[in-house]
Amino acid sequence: MQTVTHIADVRARVLAWRRAGERIAFVPTMGNLHAGHISLIELARRHGGRFIASIFVNPMQFGPNEDFTHYPRTPARDAEMLAAAGCDLMFMPDVGEMYAQGATPPTRVEVPEISTMLCGAFRPGHFDGVATVVAKLFNIVQPDVAIFGEKDFQQLVVIRRMAADLCFPITIIGAPTVREPDGLAMSSRNQYLAEAERAVAPAIHAALAEAASALATGAADLAALEHAGAARLAAQGMQVDYFTVRRRLDLEPPVPADRELVVLAAARLGKARLIDNLQVDRSAT
Repeated sequence: MQTVTHIADVRARVLAWRRAGERIAFVPTMGNLHAGHISLIELARRHGGRFIASIFVNPMQFGPNEDFTHYPRTPARDAEMLAAAGCDLMFMPDVGEMYAQGATPPTRVEVPEISTMLCGAFRPGHFDGVATVVAKLFNIVQPDVAIFGEKDFQQLVVIRRMAADLCFPITIIGAPTVREPDGLAMSSRNQYLAEAERAVAPAIHAALAEAASALATGAADLAALEHAGAARLAAQGMQVDYFTVRRRLDLEPPVPADRELVVLAAARLGKARLIDNLQVDRSAT
């Protein structure tokens, strides 16, 4: 595996692969890799002859009271994991390489409506930062395929809309959420959980599973499902940002005819803000 820190080096390597007729798969990450990330990598290997991963902690997607400075960074371990997974190129730029204008506000990519609901309502500007940096990375890498985890389902929807609207000729693939044995979705932020908090965190998945099962078997009172799910999490000591049922395509509230749904939750537990979701096909009966 080759490691590069400059945009010009990525483009030179990609150009050589293109001339050789290679397909390219891309997984953008913020590092601190875990088994969930490796599942993205394994999926990427099945969709491209060459595989590029980026590691960049993007300051644009962190709010003023969020954890950019203390976000865990483990570049040496990340490099070992990527090399073991068969990565061809690791792109690890610094902030100055990605935002060369320095203190000058950068051009922003905004995906309307989807970016301001759900997590966007609690983290204003977050998805503008995500869309901006992913658009920049797409322009740098120019992959055929890009892989994103379904755990961050709203992010996946934002990126799909952004790629379509900006005419990126890139196939966006969602990778299934990887979970701990007790159901907790793997996340870099799980390490913020104290021992007692870690013991109750799987309640998020359990509440989502209960709601998804009810939807799949014909439950129609979505407000009641949402209220029950939020109450279940609050009873475990969580500060619930939302527990909601949405249309899978665009995260709008569903109408009775909608069948492809997703149940999403976000809750704060100690220092960690946990998100998770389950997709469900609603019964037509």
